[in-house]
Amino acid sequence: MIVGVDEAGRGPLAGPVVAAAVILCPDGIPGLDDSKKLSAKRRAELENQIKTHCRWAIGEASVEEIDRINILQATLLAMTRAVEALGVEPAEVLVDGNRLPKWRYTARAIIGGDALHPCISAASIIAKEHRDRFMISMAQDFPGFGWERNMGYGTAQHLAALRQYGPTPLHRTSFAPVAQMQLV
Repeated sequence: MIVGVDEAGRGPLAGPVVAAAVILCPDGIPGLDDSKKLSAKRRAELENQIKTHCRWAIGEASVEEIDRINILQATLLAMTRAVEALGVEPAEVLVDGNRLPKWRYTARAIIGGDALHPCISAASIIAKEHRDRFMISMAQDFPGFGWERNMGYGTAQHLAALRQYGPTPLHRTSFAPVAQMQLV
C-alpha cells in the first residue's frame, strides 16, 4: 500500500496550505501528471476519477498555523494530517519535494515526484483542486483581491488590493508583502 503525498499553496500570500494523500486504485488512473501541467478541465475530470476509484484524504494547515510555525512546518503538518486521515498504515509514503515530516512511516522525498509517480500526481491534483475551490469561494467574501483567478498568489491585482484594503483574516501576516502592509 503506497501512498502519494503532495501539497498546494506554499507560496500564496493568503489561504491555508493543503496536502493530499492518495492510494491509487489497482487499475490506476490513466493520464495522471503534475497538476500544474494539466488544464483546469482535465484536472477536474481526473479529480472526479481519483475520488471515485481511489482512497484519498486531505490535510490542511490554517493561516494561523502558517504564521505561528512557518510555512515549511505547516506544510509538513498538513501532509501528516492527510496521511493520518487515510485511516490505514501505509507500506511506504512517497512525498513530492525534498523534505519529509518526522513520522513513523517508511517514506521517501522525491524532487519532481508529481511528474514521476502517479500516486503523487493524483495527490497533486486533489490538493490543488481542493485549495483552488476554497480560494474561489473566499473571493466572494473578499472581492477585489482576485482570488478567483490568482488563488492567493501575489499578483499585481492582489498586491494593489492589499495596499487599498489591507490584510484580510486569510492573509499570512508572516509573509513579507502582508507584513509590510501592516506597517503602513
